[in-house]
Amino acid sequence: MGLNVVIMGPPGAGKGTQSDLLAGNRSLPKVATGDILREAIRQGTPMGLRAKALMDQGQLVDDATVIGIVRERLARPDAVGGFLLDGFPRTVAQAQALDGLIAERGLAPLVVVNISVPAEELVRRVLGRRVCTTCGTNAGPGDTAVCGKCGGELVRRTDDTEAVVRSRLEVYDRQTRPLVEYYQARPTYREVDGAQGAEQVTAALEAALDGAQGLAKSAGMGQPA
Repeated sequence: MGLNVVIMGPPGAGKGTQSDLLAGNRSLPKVATGDILREAIRQGTPMGLRAKALMDQGQLVDDATVIGIVRERLARPDAVGGFLLDGFPRTVAQAQALDGLIAERGLAPLVVVNISVPAEELVRRVLGRRVCTTCGTNAGPGDTAVCGKCGGELVRRTDDTEAVVRSRLEVYDRQTRPLVEYYQARPTYREVDGAQGAEQVTAALEAALDGAQGLAKSAGMGQPA
């Protein structure tokens, strides 16, 4: 049985870093919405062209287009044995479409893991975050002003103010609460304490995936209708 994972978490929870680690450890393709959206636009796929047209008009990319781009990506051979989704779904409509895709293709049930971190800890992390002016790598608080990846200068993002961070978290909470409610009754839904150290979070995520995947296997579970 393949492993199909959705990773959720608020800004500053370390979701991107943990997703990279999990995808590498489990030999799964990491499917990040922003990455595949940019790729679809670059390749000029029908969905990519639609997304570009909307973005050029200053509009948000609609659910149908995002779902279409994800569907195209998950149809590739490397995703047949499983995948890890980062940044999708963002709405209940997208989650329902993903369920339909899983059922249509007879894939293993989704394992959904939500990285939970208290708001005050998230604010502290983001306010201490710096970004490399050369390669864009994010770095946490530290004494060095030099990027460990490329040697570029590390600076604080201009939009990383307390007011902006708290506003982002409020928006995330409003948008994500219905999605959490949609998933949390499932036996393959897990929450992980993201306020721990990075290594502890990784270990907790691995354990959550093992437990949820084992449950799905033993029960012969399928996706909900």
